[in-house]
Amino acid sequence: MNTSPDILFLSHGGGPLPLLGDSDHQEMVESLKGIANVISKPSAILIISAHWEASVPTITSGVTPGLIYDYAGFPPEAYQIQYPCNGEPELAQQVSQALANAGIPAKLDAQRGFDHGVFVPLKIMYPEADIPCVQLSLVNNLSADAHLAIGRALKALERDNLLVIGSGFSFHNMREFFAPITQDSQAKNKAFEDWLVNTCSSQDIDEAERNRRLANWDKAPHARFCHPREEHLLPLHVCYGLAGRPSDEQLSATILNKASGMFYWSRRSAK
Repeated sequence: MNTSPDILFLSHGGGPLPLLGDSDHQEMVESLKGIANVISKPSAILIISAHWEASVPTITSGVTPGLIYDYAGFPPEAYQIQYPCNGEPELAQQVSQALANAGIPAKLDAQRGFDHGVFVPLKIMYPEADIPCVQLSLVNNLSADAHLAIGRALKALERDNLLVIGSGFSFHNMREFFAPITQDSQAKNKAFEDWLVNTCSSQDIDEAERNRRLANWDKAPHARFCHPREEHLLPLHVCYGLAGRPSDEQLSATILNKASGMFYWSRRSAK
């Protein structure tokens, strides 16, 4: 039995648009479907979404979580989306214990449902909704070091065929999504993406340096242009903290006219 999880950081797009046939999300949808075909079907999914922040890491522990339509201004069908997967209270308890054992206080929340950072990508990847899911919050201090530490703590999880997903966005500047495309904005987007790909994927960087880079991500080229606020990048920190090695695959998709990255660490490559 290999209890190392598959780990995936994905860029989840704008609100419910990937599920509404939006042409600016076509590459993202195709990428996620392709990834789902490569990964062995998981027995459970632990997902860290950019859309939930709490004072301490908090874990959904309900048996049948509902959905949170945490977006506004979309057509009625955006509020009728369903994703009736089960929760997994036992996994939630294991996550809480792994964090506590690492000296990280955590809470269980049996009432909270899944936000769109969870149900949008999962509905694309696993439309049957037959895999139990647990969501883990970010910490609202938005500390890169804290989220790397959360990932390292999750190494203690022992669950066969677990998939851990960091659901964020490698570019998340809301104003720029709706601004005219310029050569300057494209160059800044590309410079940060290139830095991120090199940081997460290069075999020539040792893990101390990779950790240092991610801990100081805001020193990367045009970091604050691409992430005025870092909540959409931090799920990647949890993923890398858990993996502790370069990613096995890197995918790029143009989403809302921005180059956006995804990173996958296969359990088959884990030592």
